[in-house]
Amino acid sequence: MAKNSSFDIVSEIDFQEVDNALNQAVKEITQRYDLKASKTELTLNKKDKVININTSDDYARKQAIDILQTKFIRRKLSIKVMKFNDPESASNGRLKQVINLQNGISKDNAKQITKLIKDMKLKVTAQIMDEKLRVQGAKKDELQAVMNMVREADYDFPVQFINYQ
Repeated sequence: MAKNSSFDIVSEIDFQEVDNALNQAVKEITQRYDLKASKTELTLNKKDKVININTSDDYARKQAIDILQTKFIRRKLSIKVMKFNDPESASNGRLKQVINLQNGISKDNAKQITKLIKDMKLKVTAQIMDEKLRVQGAKKDELQAVMNMVREADYDFPVQFINYQ
């Protein structure tokens, strides 16, 4: 009998690349003439998976977000991992905003992917394992078809495929 092949669907962030993108964004913000007076600060909290923006006004906040997204794209990070909270006022008339970084596939999102795979009516099984999904099947062609379908589906989080065996 043929051995089953499998792969995992994950949504992971490379925090070293996020840190690099953040450092590049801070450097550009400090060098831009229109943003020098705003004293905009960007900080990354890897433990809580958040980026904090602290700036003087709404214009500087929007520019900082734009620069940060550009740096993410250049470093081949998906901007879909960014979940923006509403900006709030901080001390001394400044603005702050928290950007949550989505790492892992939530249960609801995993159920969406599983439903998509089941609707394909292929002989594969999808199993939810914490923050990832394991897909198994006897035929590698069917697994490739699942990969292509998941890749083409437009989710609000990035997906990667690992452990293809």
